[in-house]
Amino acid sequence: MESVEFKVEMVGIHEKRLRKSLSKLRGIEKVEVDANREKVAVTGYAHRNKLLKAMRRAGLKAHFWSPQNDLLNAYVSTATCGSFTFPNFSFF
Repeated sequence: MESVEFKVEMVGIHEKRLRKSLSKLRGIEKVEVDANREKVAVTGYAHRNKLLKAMRRAGLKAHFWSPQNDLLNAYVSTATCGSFTFPNFSFF
């Protein structure tokens, strides 16, 4: 059994649609979705390229998860932009 992780853009995508597109494949044991991190973990016997192809057919923008995605998510969550105001101007 193999576990494969994907980065899926979750803008306007329902978790149910994602699970349905993956559950149709043979050999899928479990699908875990983390919408905050845009991460999907699939456990089963299906080939990773078939999983990616199934998600793309469903209209999802998906890529294989890489360790760089963890670094980017950590950076984005810690970086905060304040509201800058100048006389007669407002940014952000």
